[in-house]
Order: sequence, then structure tokens, then C-alpha cells
Amino acid sequence: MPTLEIISVQEAMAKTATGWRAKITHEYLGYIGQLQPGQAGRLAATEEESASAIRRRLGAAAKLAGIDLTIKRNNDEVYFWLPPRKRGRPRKTNFPLG
Repeated sequence: MPTLEIISVQEAMAKTATGWRAKITHEYLGYIGQLQPGQAGRLAATEEESASAIRRRLGAAAKLAGIDLTIKRNNDEVYFWLPPRKRGRPRKTNFPLG
């Protein structure tokens, strides 16, 4: 009998992706995974990859992983960082939980 394990949709999409696009996505997830709070990353464009492509791929990888990532571009360089955590109590929701 098979064993059921509940996982997030993002995890399922990341693990089942194949081909060239999956390779690129995993590469960019590695860049994002190296960041610590208070650190920023910088990726420079090359002849093979434009700054727009780098920005787009970073955003796609962050979205797939469910990570809130700030991405800024300056000429041929792309900067990215994890936004600081908000302080204080979370906002109340207007709908009942249940």
C-alpha cells in the first residue's frame, strides 16, 4: 500500500520540474539559499544572460520557493535580498478561522 505525504505545491513543482528550465531554476534557488538575513546578493550580466533575464529568473525561483525577495537592477547588475521581518503583532483577519 502506498504511503501518502502532504507537501506544498511549490515543493511538488520544484521536485518534478525537468529539463533546461529546471536546471536554471535550481541554480537560482541556490543563489537565494546562500543569503543570510542582513546580506544581499549581486549577479552581473554576461554575454549569455542579460540583466533582465537574471531578474526574471530570480523572481520565478523566489516565487516557486514561496520566498519574499526584493530584487533591484542597476545597469548590468542585479541586487537581491530578503526583506527585513516586520516587527510587532500580526494583523487580525476579518474572517473566522475554522
